Amino acid sequence: MSQPLRIIHLESNSADAALIATALKDADIPCQLKRVQTREEFLAALRQEGFSLILADTAVPGFDGADALSLTRTLHPDMPFLFVSSAQGEEFAIDMMQRGATDYISKQRLGRLGPSIKRTLRELDERLERRRAEDALRMSEKQFRQAQKMEAVGRLAGGLAHDFNNLLTGIMGHSQVLLGELHPDHPIRTKIEEMQKAGGRAASLIRQLMAFSRKQAVEPKALSLNSVVGNVDSMLRRLIGEDIQLVIRPDPYDGHVNADPSQLEQVLMNLVVNARDAMPNGGLLAIETSQTELTRTPMHHLHPLPLGQYVKLTVTDTGCGMDADVLSHLFEPFFTTKEEHKGTGLGLSTVFGIVTTCGGGIDVWSQVGHGTTFDLYFPRVNPQASVANTTVPQGHLRQGSETILLVEDDTGVRDLVRHELLKTGYQVLEAKNGVEACLTATQQSYHVDLLLTDVVMPGMNGRELAQHLCVIKPNLRVLFMSGYLDDISVNKGMNPHRTTFLQKPFTPDVLLRTIRALLDSSAPGTVNAQHPSTPDQAPRSARAS
Repeated sequence: MSQPLRIIHLESNSADAALIATALKDADIPCQLKRVQTREEFLAALRQEGFSLILADTAVPGFDGADALSLTRTLHPDMPFLFVSSAQGEEFAIDMMQRGATDYISKQRLGRLGPSIKRTLRELDERLERRRAEDALRMSEKQFRQAQKMEAVGRLAGGLAHDFNNLLTGIMGHSQVLLGELHPDHPIRTKIEEMQKAGGRAASLIRQLMAFSRKQAVEPKALSLNSVVGNVDSMLRRLIGEDIQLVIRPDPYDGHVNADPSQLEQVLMNLVVNARDAMPNGGLLAIETSQTELTRTPMHHLHPLPLGQYVKLTVTDTGCGMDADVLSHLFEPFFTTKEEHKGTGLGLSTVFGIVTTCGGGIDVWSQVGHGTTFDLYFPRVNPQASVANTTVPQGHLRQGSETILLVEDDTGVRDLVRHELLKTGYQVLEAKNGVEACLTATQQSYHVDLLLTDVVMPGMNGRELAQHLCVIKPNLRVLFMSGYLDDISVNKGMNPHRTTFLQKPFTPDVLLRTIRALLDSSAPGTVNAQHPSTPDQAPRSARAS
């Protein structure tokens, strides 16, 4: 026993107390006995921290052992309680044991005291170890259920993404075409703009599903958490309104994390929107970045986190707070306390998916009427120099004259793309699947400058088609497009100077600029395809890997 055992000893007889202390010493049990003689002294000792065991006589003046046992079981249900008393009869001993006493030892047989205490402590350790194992098992089961939910939503989102993004390509593409043909003062222009914005919101919802299921194409890099917060500062202030005070406290040491910047911005946006909705009458919203030494795994995680240096993002609001029941479901997909049509239930699920994908964890504190605090932990990394990407130039679109082989099994997308390519001056050969495209290109092999193909198609997929045609024509440029967000690496192993990837949904403007950049690229370097996050925002580059 490395530390002396701290024992509360309820005993009014000094001679008996000395004999018991001697018996413990003879049993080689190092201990610190705190002797108490009244109910008030016993209760005061019981409320102190650090005691591991109670020895009690059955009767002291004005107080008896049965009351002492009852108080102990109320305040410390698991604390061992041993009666050490003169003979009271077998019935009394059985009654006390049934009430929760650990053992009953006669003062005439103090030789039993040492072995009884050792056995009691050993059994206590075994119970605590079993409880820790049961808690760990329950936590593992909870994490497994969460992982199953994430996998189920991932499968659902992956199945929806392709068809949904094809539909969005048509909606957003035709909207942009119409806007380009209408006079700025045309009466239906605002309706089309709203339709285009709705398409952008739908695309954002798909990206949220992908982020939650960890199937979103990401570009993690070492970046400053302070910079991420600073980049969205003005946008957050517009988002929360004037009745909420926003306070930002940046980390003076500027900690860096390995993450995708757009995903971290999404985390911030989701947390801030929730905080805003929790403060309908205004309040204080604080965002703080700091560095911390993690000594335990945060409450919400997928896998136990290695202890060490982490960068912490803290978001605190003075809103309505949450009760224990809401907190227990906080990160479940589609769980929301907001009114219908005001929340999808994916915001915090997305936050959980992004943070855990980065190798981090989350702590949440909340109390009804006293606000909420989210602590997000990310592994700290050393700053690295960021390599600037070569993005698609945003100048005036130049007319084309090259021949493009368009392969797309979705009729709506194929018609839209063909129309825009012809309008821009390109010669277009089209096919609805890989086999048909292979036959067409074989006949026209020397006249095809660029292959524009969907990735997932019946029969021969886009990658197989591209590999086959590149054998026939090694200089062929290839632009893959897909509604699946995890197809971004489809061009892996192909010539990076002649191949790139475009994520659906895209607008005709982004498509044409990507095609022009790919056709014009001759110097070594990867061409970056861009896709718009929302119609009224600038496109974000997505580097093909």
